Amino acid sequence: MRNYWLVLLLFLLAHCRSNPVNRDNILTTPTLDTVSFVKMEEHSPVPIQKTLDYDTLQWLDIADLDASILMDLKYATTDNFVKSQMYECGRCFLRPEVAQAIVKIHQDLKSKGYGLKMFDCYRPRPVQWALWEKVPDARYVADPRKGSMHNRGSAVDLTIVDADGNELDMGTHFDFFGKEAYHDYTNLSKTVLDNRKLLKSTMEAFGFRAIRTEWWHYSYQSKSYELSDMVWNCNNK
Repeated sequence: MRNYWLVLLLFLLAHCRSNPVNRDNILTTPTLDTVSFVKMEEHSPVPIQKTLDYDTLQWLDIADLDASILMDLKYATTDNFVKSQMYECGRCFLRPEVAQAIVKIHQDLKSKGYGLKMFDCYRPRPVQWALWEKVPDARYVADPRKGSMHNRGSAVDLTIVDADGNELDMGTHFDFFGKEAYHDYTNLSKTVLDNRKLLKSTMEAFGFRAIRTEWWHYSYQSKSYELSDMVWNCNNK
């Protein structure tokens, strides 16, 4: 029995000498978890989560849904009919169903080589009062005592752009107060009439309705909303 253990011990010592351990491999060979992490870092970066500063059950910011929709929010500038900046910063908020419909319209137009440009979206009621003081005419500015669809987050002012971002010719500029902006005014070129028809038919196909006096204004019809005084955050905008 003693001889057996002696033979076994000699065998083990001989095996270790013929198969030395490579300590460099032990220190440098990555584990499976490390390899997975490196591959994830190189090929599948973790998306950065954006912290939203609004109640997504009540509102959606179009820019967060589809950044390819162009923004030219006139009341955040002095390029408007009152020649005054009405919004501290430009953000296009709409009620969730309305915002999602706008994105669908934009995607539909993109499939045809076009897209949307937004002029105005949700409008807080204090701004509605300021506009009414400038133009107290219900044909162009809703009476703030009863509010507008803009004040509910269910109306948009917008136009169509081509693939390069150029506005299609609609016959007048945005917020033009005259008969030339009316939908039933037809003393316009065929190009303008076709462009207006494209905008109107597309908006109507997704649940929006025009008003007679403004080719750019559309209201969502599938759901009603309360008036709102919500004012959006302008930090870091």
